[in-house]
Amino acid sequence: MKKILIINGHQYYDVVAKGELTEAIINRAKDFFDKNGFEVKYTHIEKGYEKSEEIEKLEWADYLLFQYPVYWMSMPWLAKKYFDEVLTQGKHYASDGRSRSDASKTYGSGGLLKGKYMLSLTYNCPTSEFNNKDGFFDGLSLDEANIAVHKIFQFCGLEPLETYSVHDIFKGNMDLEAELKRLDVTLEKNFK
Repeated sequence: MKKILIINGHQYYDVVAKGELTEAIINRAKDFFDKNGFEVKYTHIEKGYEKSEEIEKLEWADYLLFQYPVYWMSMPWLAKKYFDEVLTQGKHYASDGRSRSDASKTYGSGGLLKGKYMLSLTYNCPTSEFNNKDGFFDGLSLDEANIAVHKIFQFCGLEPLETYSVHDIFKGNMDLEAELKRLDVTLEKNFK
């Protein structure tokens, strides 16, 4: 049986970030994984966690789904704190990868986790800001704009799957069911 850890990185802010969209995405993903025979574990960072349990969950999982709203161009600070606390215990990497006796071993290659991860992001900005040399992100793709989060998982040995994202969330005309159907397509592609 395939094993997946879903991490909810949402952080509540009254009026602008109550968590309904993140919850809808995670519920849809849980349904997908349940229907497809995955064993699912779940962490909702904001509701609290035990470091030792999270260390074990990361070692246990074949896959990881990290859903978070993008706040100020990155993950919410509570999610960053989670990774700082859980990953700095030295259980998910042997070293930074480098070796004095083997110059071919490079920085970031000491990860001990084996598996894959998927980022699921919610954004206020439109998709047109990515891959656009005149856009806010200076021509960067969605994944390039989120490189710091990708590098967290890569440092620990995980490989990326296709990223899912919802944009223009405050515009007022989002079709939630259409967005969740796009999520279904991405989950099928990544996990079937």
